[in-house]
Amino acid sequence: MANGGTVNLDPVSRIALRYHVDGMDCPSCASKIETAVGRFAGTDDIRVNYHAQVLAFGLNEAATPRAAVEEQIRKLGYGVAPVVAPRVIAGEPGMAVEPPEHVRIRQPWWMSAKVRLGAIIGSLLTAGFAASFIVPSLDHWAYLPAALFGLMFFGRKAIAAARAGSPFSIEMLMSIATLGAIFIGATSEAAVVVFLFTVGEVLENFAADRARAGIEALGALVPRTALLVEDGTAREVPAASLKVGNLVLIRPGDRVSADGEVAEGESEVDESQVTGESVPVAKAAGLSVFAGSINGSGALQVRVTKPSADNTIARIIRLVEEAQEAKAPTARFIERFSAIYTPIAVVVAALVAIGPPLLLGEDWSTWIYRGLALLLVACPCALVLSTPAAIASGLAVGTRRGLLVKGGGALETIGRVRAIAFDKTGTLTEGRPRVTDVLALVGNERTMLGLAAAVEYGSSHPLGRAILERAETDGIPLRPAKDSRAIPGKAVEAVVTGKRVTVSSPSYAAAQAPLSGDADRAIAEWEGQGKTVVVVSVDGVPTGLIAVRDEPRADAAAGIRALEALGVEAVMLTGDNIRTGLAIAGPLGLKVKAGLLPEDKLREIGAMKTLAPVAMVGDGINDAPALAAASVGIAMGGGTDVALETADAALLGSRVVDVAALIGLSRATLANIHQNVAIALGLKAVFLVTTVVGITGLWLAVLADTGATVLVTLNALRLLGYRFEVPVRG
Repeated sequence: MANGGTVNLDPVSRIALRYHVDGMDCPSCASKIETAVGRFAGTDDIRVNYHAQVLAFGLNEAATPRAAVEEQIRKLGYGVAPVVAPRVIAGEPGMAVEPPEHVRIRQPWWMSAKVRLGAIIGSLLTAGFAASFIVPSLDHWAYLPAALFGLMFFGRKAIAAARAGSPFSIEMLMSIATLGAIFIGATSEAAVVVFLFTVGEVLENFAADRARAGIEALGALVPRTALLVEDGTAREVPAASLKVGNLVLIRPGDRVSADGEVAEGESEVDESQVTGESVPVAKAAGLSVFAGSINGSGALQVRVTKPSADNTIARIIRLVEEAQEAKAPTARFIERFSAIYTPIAVVVAALVAIGPPLLLGEDWSTWIYRGLALLLVACPCALVLSTPAAIASGLAVGTRRGLLVKGGGALETIGRVRAIAFDKTGTLTEGRPRVTDVLALVGNERTMLGLAAAVEYGSSHPLGRAILERAETDGIPLRPAKDSRAIPGKAVEAVVTGKRVTVSSPSYAAAQAPLSGDADRAIAEWEGQGKTVVVVSVDGVPTGLIAVRDEPRADAAAGIRALEALGVEAVMLTGDNIRTGLAIAGPLGLKVKAGLLPEDKLREIGAMKTLAPVAMVGDGINDAPALAAASVGIAMGGGTDVALETADAALLGSRVVDVAALIGLSRATLANIHQNVAIALGLKAVFLVTTVVGITGLWLAVLADTGATVLVTLNALRLLGYRFEVPVRG
C-alpha cells in the first residue's frame, strides 16, 4: 500500500468501507484491484475476497474521497456498489426486509456482461469465417472486426490496469499478442485469440459463481420471517427484527428463525446444515437451537439469545469469508513468484521475437509470431489460481460438514500435523458430567453438598455445573456466597454463611490439611473407576467428598483409531490425576499425561512441537492458552462463541471423528493444490517448447492458457464432492 500506511491527516475521517465488486472472479482480478486501491492516499487494511466479490478497506476521506476509489475500480472494468447491512423497512406485521449481503439476488451467469461480449465477438468471428469462405481474397479483412472489437475492450482494461499499478496484467499480455498478430497479418488468429480469451473469462466466471453459491445457500437457510409470540398469540414479523429475549414459535417442519434456547415444547431438530450431524437432535426446555435448522414433529417456543446479525449462520459466513480473505502460505509464495516470473517471461518473449532475426538473419514475421505466442503461454493465471481455488473449495466443503477453518494457512497446517493433543473434559468426553457419589466426612451429605453448590453457583466449568444440577435435583436451597475466587486448575472458593468454603482437587486439599484414611481410600477407589473427585473444605477442614464421572463420547474410540490409521499420534492432556486419566484413555487406546495445570499443558505442547507440527483439541473454554500455543488449535464446541472465536478451526458437531475428517480434508486440499500446480506448470512447459520450435501457434497458446485455467478450476471444484471416508482400523 503505497500511501495507506503513511497518511494520517485526520483520524476522525477514517471510515471502514465494504464494496461488492461485480466481475471480480479470480486472483488476478483481486490483485489488480488491491494494487489500484492501495495507490490512493489514506487507504489501509485492504482485504479482497474474490470468492464473495467483496472489497473491504479503511479510508481517510480527508486524503481521498471514496468516489475517487469507486471511479478507479470502474475504470478497471468492474462494477462497484457499497455493501449495505440488512435493514428492516418499517411497516405492518409481515413487513419486508432487505436481503442481507450473503443472500444477494444474482443474475444467472449466462446473462453476464462477459457472456454478451463473447457472443458479440463470436458472431463477428463467425461472420468473418463465412465472408472469407465465400470470398477468399477478403480473408485478411474479414476477421479484423472481431479482433479489433476484442482489442478495444481488453486493451482499455489493460491500459487502466497499467495506470493503476499493474502493467503486466493478463489483459496487457493478450492485447500485445493480438495487436502484434494484426500487425504481421495474422488477423484470423488474432480474432480467435480474443474469442478464446473471452470464453476462458466466461468459464472462470461460471466456476467462481458455482463455488460462491455454496456460501450464499448457507445464508439462505435462515428464514426471512418469524412467528413472534406476544400475549399468547403469534404474528409474522421479519426475522431480522427479532431482539434478544423475544419468544418465537417454531412449528413442525419450520426452519428455526433465530439462535435461541427452547422455552417450551419438545421435538427433534435437524441440524445437519449447520453442524453436519446427520441424525436429528432431541430438544427440550433449556437446550439451545441454531438458526437455519429444521424443526421435526413437535412445536417449540424458542427464546432468542442472539440478534440476526450475530446468529450462528451469520457468524459462520463471516468466518468463512475472513478465511477466504486470508491468503495461504503457498498462495503468497506463488503470488511473489508470479510477480517476478511475469516480467521475466515478457523479456524472454521479446528476445525470442527479435533475437533470431537480428543475430541469425531469420524471418522477422515468423519469430515475432512465436514471441507473441510465447507471451500467451507465459501468462501465470492458472498458476496463481491453483492454490486459492483449492483452498476455497476445501473451506466450502468443510463448512457443509460443520468443520470451520479460519484461513488457508490453518487448512494447510492441519494436513501436516503428525501429533494431536486432546483435552479430556468436554473434548474426549461428553462434557456433561454427573455426580455419582457423595461422602460426608463431617456433618451430613445434604449440608456439605449445599455448601459446594453455593461456591459453584454461576460456574461454567462442567464439574461445577454437575454439582449444581445434583443440588437442584435434591431440592437443596442455595445459600448466598461472596468473595468468590478461582485458583486455576486447583480450586474455587467463596465465603458462605461466614465460613470460607473451598471445592478443590484432592492434592490441593491434602496440601492444606491432611485427609483421613477413609477419605484416601474413597478417593483411590473412585478415581480407579474413572471418576473425578473434589474435596469440600470448610475453614481449611475437609468436610466431604464428591465424585463426578463424565462418559467418553460415543465416537471417541472410532475417532482415535481413525487418527492412528492416518499416521497421527494422539495423547490426552488432563488436569485430573493419573488413575482417572487412565480410566478414560485406556479403553480409547490413548497415551495420557495427567495432573497438568494450564502452564504444564503449554510445556507439553511446546515439547511436542519441537518434533513435528502438533494440533491441540479442546473445548474452547479453558484451553485457550494451549490452543494458541499449538501449530493449529481445534475447538470442540457446538457453535459456542468461544469455540468459534478462540481456535484456528472449530468442530461444530463436537465429534471426535471429525478431527480425522478435518485432517483428511486438509490432505486432500494439499494434494489438489499440488495437482493444480503440476497442471499449470506442466502445460506451460509443453507449450513453451512447442511454441518456440513452431509446432503450435497463437490460438493454441491462448487455448493452453485458458485450458490450464479451466482444468485448475474444475480440479478445485472436484473437492466440493469430497467424501469424508475416514479410515478406521478394524
